[in-house]
Amino acid sequence: MLIFSDGFRLEELAREFDLAVRERSGLFASVANGKCSDRLRETLAETIDLAVAINSEKARSELIVAPILLELRRQFQESFSLFSGVEFVVDPDRGLGGVWDFLASKSPERLFVRAPVITIVEAKNDNLKNGLGQCGAEMLAAQIFNQRENNDILTVYGTVTNGTVWRFLHLRDRVLEIDLSEYYIADTEKIIGILSQPWRDIKSG
Repeated sequence: MLIFSDGFRLEELAREFDLAVRERSGLFASVANGKCSDRLRETLAETIDLAVAINSEKARSELIVAPILLELRRQFQESFSLFSGVEFVVDPDRGLGGVWDFLASKSPERLFVRAPVITIVEAKNDNLKNGLGQCGAEMLAAQIFNQRENNDILTVYGTVTNGTVWRFLHLRDRVLEIDLSEYYIADTEKIIGILSQPWRDIKSG
């Protein structure tokens, strides 16, 4: 049985769950920049070089990715619940279960995961392409979980990152779209803008 930690390959995911995978550049190019507080700028100025020097997945996750997600949580407050390193099993017979690096839900709950889960973050320390299948599987699991909870969020977002480089995806129905563009940590406001998009979508809807 495949689980998230085993690492779904993209072609396996598409075949197993009958997903259409579409790739294009600039998928999120039109998304407006987000706000980056002085607090986050100061934190990243201190931690980026340290994380790169340590060069482990754990260091990059804790020192770069987590501060950015905490910034989003501060901005969206009670509508942003963040979970890290949680075991979340949706359909173990089909491999949709395992430990998620980060997931965010539009819910005030903090002690357990409640729908809607709308953003998945997969932290990697190697070739980001290797994480696209795993992230896609986690996004599909989130979609199924939301549907079971009668919370049919139209789009689940995902990102694969090593902290300094970010790649983004979204899943609608059975279509997984992957942005071929890469975003770099120097453009933190753009990264925050894309990560904020799910909450903007819900608010506008």
